[in-house]
Amino acid sequence: MENVYENKMSLEFLSKSSNEAFARITVASFASQLDPSIEEISDIKTAVSEAVTNSIIHGYEDKIGIIKIECTLFANSIEIQITDKGKGIENIEKAKEPLYTSKPELERSGMGFTIMENFMDELKIESVVGVGTKVTMKKVIKDLKDSSE
Repeated sequence: MENVYENKMSLEFLSKSSNEAFARITVASFASQLDPSIEEISDIKTAVSEAVTNSIIHGYEDKIGIIKIECTLFANSIEIQITDKGKGIENIEKAKEPLYTSKPELERSGMGFTIMENFMDELKIESVVGVGTKVTMKKVIKDLKDSSE
């Protein structure tokens, strides 16, 4: 029964860095329906920040485009999809390497995907060069076996 979702929301905004905090707080507010711990909310906010920042800096570079976030709440988890129609990622495996950055001149850490992987329970990256990128992350909030107390 895992596929039955409890709630869903979607959000679209311009790829301006001023919208990164808005995206992070909106997703955290939506996730709060699952009654996550402070640490879980912090993990979600951090992962969303990294994904949105990647879309702004790498996906759209110096252009303004639309970033779309779709969140789905399940009984004990949240799935977050962040999509852009930017330039796409040529080599996802290379992009996922810790410390790899295609923009060293911006003093980027190259840890975005590593952070997303460490803070979320699942991370899937789909990208087509010239079409865009979709990052899907999942965070389990409550282990249903533990809630039988």
